[in-house]
Amino acid sequence: MWKIKNFNDLSIEEFYKIMHLRIETFIVEQKRIYQELDAHDLKAKHIFYEKDDKIIAYARIMEEDGHVTFGRVVASSKHRGEGLGKQLLDNIMKAIKQYFPNKLIEIEAQQQVEKFYAKAGFISQGDSFIFASTPHIKMIHQPL
Repeated sequence: MWKIKNFNDLSIEEFYKIMHLRIETFIVEQKRIYQELDAHDLKAKHIFYEKDDKIIAYARIMEEDGHVTFGRVVASSKHRGEGLGKQLLDNIMKAIKQYFPNKLIEIEAQQQVEKFYAKAGFISQGDSFIFASTPHIKMIHQPL
């Protein structure tokens, strides 16, 4: 079941499972070194899917500088290829429409998933750049 919660509404166990998935993917699997836990977690809405007592898909959504953004979009490696990425993005967009209507959506996507976001109406802006040793691209989507 998909859930969306503010930071203060997450249980300690839910937050642990979220961080476990994020670190497992973005730090260990992708071999990147950066500060995974940051202040954005405190103000974000956390959207996730739990199955068999594990969080297997996750993203965070927040308002920033007059627009809305989301990130840390991840599906567990054990569940990739099951359509979770599309389901997660669909739920992100629904949440943005509900909680942040009429706000421009701006993301910094890993370049390897640029086409995935383009299929959902995101448009690439400018040149790619390196963040935490990984090529990224700024992308925008019109307000919902």
